[in-house]
Amino acid sequence: MNILSVSELNAQIKSLLEATFLQVSVSGEISNFTHHSSGHLYFTLKDKDSSLKCVMFRGNASRLRFQIQEGMNLVLQGSISVYSPRGEYQLNCVSAQPLGIGELTLAFEQLKESYQSKGYFDNKKPLPKFPKKVALLTSSTGAVLHDMLRVAKKRWNLVEFVLLNTLVQGEGAKESIANNIQKADELGADCIVLARGGGSLEDLWAFNESLVVESIYRAKTPIISAVGHEPDVVLSDFVADLRAPTPSAAMEILLPDKNEWLMGLDSMQNILQERFLHLVRKKANQLQNQAFLLEKNLFFNKIEHARNALENFDLVLAQKMQHKISLCSLKLQNPNLQISLKMQQFLARKSMQLEHSKAQLYAKNPENYQKSGYACVLMKGKKIKSLAEIPPQTLLELQDGSATIKAEVKEVLQRH
Repeated sequence: MNILSVSELNAQIKSLLEATFLQVSVSGEISNFTHHSSGHLYFTLKDKDSSLKCVMFRGNASRLRFQIQEGMNLVLQGSISVYSPRGEYQLNCVSAQPLGIGELTLAFEQLKESYQSKGYFDNKKPLPKFPKKVALLTSSTGAVLHDMLRVAKKRWNLVEFVLLNTLVQGEGAKESIANNIQKADELGADCIVLARGGGSLEDLWAFNESLVVESIYRAKTPIISAVGHEPDVVLSDFVADLRAPTPSAAMEILLPDKNEWLMGLDSMQNILQERFLHLVRKKANQLQNQAFLLEKNLFFNKIEHARNALENFDLVLAQKMQHKISLCSLKLQNPNLQISLKMQQFLARKSMQLEHSKAQLYAKNPENYQKSGYACVLMKGKKIKSLAEIPPQTLLELQDGSATIKAEVKEVLQRH
């Protein structure tokens, strides 16, 4: 018997297992799951009787649509590899698929639950009632654009559409959608419509990507998600401010119906005209009633009463004036007597005033002072009020009733 070393045996087992189990699919439950910082995934796949160590390296793990979690039932595709130094083997996983459910379906549910827990589906912005500018994010060559413009033209003409040609499927679609959402948000549009036609979950997956969801959530402009047909559901439907079942339905929801508004304006015009005529008739009746009441109002009676009172006052005034004239007429019939009495009274008053003035004049007559030995002193023809004011050697005149004397002042003696 050929004796083998441990390394030789492990090498032979490695060659045999890796050649035999080059492509295998195996199902089981995930346990001991570890997501290493390097990006590699380490876990154990087990059933009720046994277990199998598994590894999925970073390159394969990055292509997974969903996140592997503890306790998940998966179908794994890969190959058996042997680690010779320890004599251990493991399943080197290339891909994984949920057992009993599609990979994309599971990924969709996981992403939906994640964003819902973050509040991305709350706080919806209201749509404008009469949008003036709308940004359309869709393919410029697809039928979706023509369908939306056709519906828009029929419903409402007072709107400007700005088309941002957008890749809506395949590689680079998520970047195109996210970039155009950011551009549209900076245009000052009233609303953004994100649209594409129907397709499989794989075809519509770009609208489930985190990059797109984040862009919709950050946008300040209201966004309508009109992706696919009515049964199709993507994450952009939940995070957008409104989900439309189809792109054409988005136009019907967003734009007013011009025919409906024209009919409404006609109806409002008729109602306004009827109410105006009713108001005019009502005011005319009120005016007639007021005119009737004005004719019967006591105000005119008050005016008539005031007119009668004024006539009475005029009559009384005329009588009093006539009486006054009569009295004056009687006085004028004997004018000499009246004048004589008034003249006598006037002359008596004037005679008394004259006698009083004579007495004052007599009291101030200089001749009366001169008879008592007084003389009038004149200096240069003017009266002297005080002798102390006369300087020596001044020529003076002394007068009384009998003569005038000229004299010279020799000396002035002051009295103390």
